Amino acid sequence: MSNNSDAFEFSRGRLPLLISMPHAGVLLTPAVEAGLVERARSLPDTDWHIPRLYDFAAELGASTLAARYSRYVVDLNRPADDKPLYASATTGLFPATLFDGTPLFRAGLEPSSAERARTLEQIWTPYHRVLAAELERLRDEFGYAMLFDAHSIASRVPRLFDGRLADFNLGSNDGASCAPALAMQLQQVCAGASGYSQVLNGRFKGGYITRHYGGPADNIHAIQLELAQCTYMDEAPPYAYRPKAAESVRPVLRQLLQGLLQWGRAHYVR
Repeated sequence: MSNNSDAFEFSRGRLPLLISMPHAGVLLTPAVEAGLVERARSLPDTDWHIPRLYDFAAELGASTLAARYSRYVVDLNRPADDKPLYASATTGLFPATLFDGTPLFRAGLEPSSAERARTLEQIWTPYHRVLAAELERLRDEFGYAMLFDAHSIASRVPRLFDGRLADFNLGSNDGASCAPALAMQLQQVCAGASGYSQVLNGRFKGGYITRHYGGPADNIHAIQLELAQCTYMDEAPPYAYRPKAAESVRPVLRQLLQGLLQWGRAHYVR
């Protein structure tokens, strides 16, 4: 079953795995588009090509939920109250800066409070309503649910982290959002991938989605992957997809998703 709206694209799978893609969207509301600085118009902080990178998900049997609107409109991986997730530099529910810290909007052209309230109601809330409902459905049907929050980011963003980012950055909120043994098993998958670097709970420990929905005690295991974009695309405009590089990294992504499903089958018997 597919259920598409202005806010998201959703496809229901047949196995207890949901892949969330909250930063893949590129649509802008008129208010946001009118105010953006010139540098922001190419949407540099987008998780580019993530739905394409994971387009094997349907064949695998996973449900998928992908945002249609840009994180510049509203960040779906931030809480509705905009409480900061990291003590270090980050961006909020309604971003005011680019990742490098420069202003996102021209002076005086930021979206109004009323516009932001509408965005929260019409974009943020529908995405999270579907996410929560699908996890509940999966847990009711299978006894457990697996949530994989799929992200990507430029391999070098000096304001957010020093040096070059690892290729695979897994986050389990320091072991709170999924069983530690599961996170370690997924880390081993990444460690076994020749030519790639990896880390668990490094700079990226998981955002709001991972932290809010993951609860091993409730039989919902959530993990975030922040993938370095250099592994599958050009990190400079126009941010082109690199098919040859992507075909090397996609088997690792498939192994990660299969690892989630295999772990679930091994630990939950109905």
